[in-house]
Formats: sequence, C-alpha cells, structure tokens
Amino acid sequence: MVTAKMKWTGGIRFEGVSAFGNTIVTDGVSGDGYKPTELMMFALAGCTGVDVVKILEKKRQDITGVEIEVNASQPDQFPKPFNKIDVKYTFRGRNLDPAKVEQAISLSEDKYCSVSQTMKGVARIISTYEIIEEI
Repeated sequence: MVTAKMKWTGGIRFEGVSAFGNTIVTDGVSGDGYKPTELMMFALAGCTGVDVVKILEKKRQDITGVEIEVNASQPDQFPKPFNKIDVKYTFRGRNLDPAKVEQAISLSEDKYCSVSQTMKGVARIISTYEIIEEI
C-alpha cells in the first residue's frame, strides 16, 4: 500500500512528508511548489526511469546517463484528463544495444511501472528514445 498525506498550509498550498522524511510542497499559483499535475509527470519519469536503468544494468549495458522528458496534453475544457503523454528517453553510454534499450522501455511501461499502467487507462503514452554514444 502506498500512502500520501498532505496538510493545507494556506492559500492553495499543501505540504506533505514522504515515508523517507522528504518534504514536498504543492502550490499551483505562486510557484512556491509543484503543480499537482506536474508531479504526475515526475512520477511517470521516475517510475519508468528506475525500471529502465535496472533492466539495462542486468543486460550488462554500459549506461552513463539517462534523461527522461515527459510532455502531456490535455483538453482546454473541464474535465481535463491527460489524453496524450509523450515520453522521450535520452540514453548516454558505450555501445548501447538499441534492441535492449527498446526492450527495457517496453518492459517498464507495459509490465513494471505502476504509474504508466495507471495512466495508460486514460491517456495514450508515446515513447521515443535517443542514444548518445560516449567515448
């Protein structure tokens, strides 16, 4: 079970503390914290990122860096569920095998990442990747 508890601290600001003791602040107006919708995209990137790195390490791929950019589209009118999410992975490493990279992304998004599994029920997720060879 995953639990999140947030406390209202005035205006539209809420604060929460993670199971590890880290503080998070949401405030979608003043810029004093994260927008809740932005946190959903961070959750997707973080969830799939962990999986992809673990899978590529098990496949003995020499990765030196991974960046994940998530861009989500939603309608202008309420309700505003995300309807399309673009995920772009940028991998850095030595002799990375594109087939293994594709398999790692697929396994994460289709099997292991609970965030992407949840979002897929509402939005179309389109993933792309780039490999940058490092010497």
